[in-house]
Amino acid sequence: MRRTAVLFASALSTLILAACAQEAPGGADAPPPADAPAEAPAAPVSEYAVDFGARGTEPFWRADVKGTTITITRPEPPEVVATNAALGTSGTTGTWTAQAGTTPVVLTVTKAACSDGMSDLKYDYTAELREGDAVFKGCAFPLSAEPKEGA
Repeated sequence: MRRTAVLFASALSTLILAACAQEAPGGADAPPPADAPAEAPAAPVSEYAVDFGARGTEPFWRADVKGTTITITRPEPPEVVATNAALGTSGTTGTWTAQAGTTPVVLTVTKAACSDGMSDLKYDYTAELREGDAVFKGCAFPLSAEPKEGA
């Protein structure tokens, strides 16, 4: 009877260990069960692969990059909409290049401390907006973390 108990314990141990190390046919690791937690989503390719905003003073301007569209607003209308924006990155700089009709629009954002010179707001990025031959300088921010007065 003792021998039967030892054989039973040995067989049970083997089954438990086999259940822990699942294998697919051919000896490869088996995929996780269907109810296994999903893997975490991949992080963005770069810190610039999110919607961004930029703004400046003298003259006042704002540019928002949402997906592949850059919208430029100023106190006087009309707003400018540039489409098919393509993002390029190099080191600490992200550059979106687009077209507003026949006018090229380029927004360059660089990771560097910035102040707009008119408020106490602090930004983590500088910005340069080129719309045709016009060049505007200012500060930038991910839209999800836009600096606000009193915040």
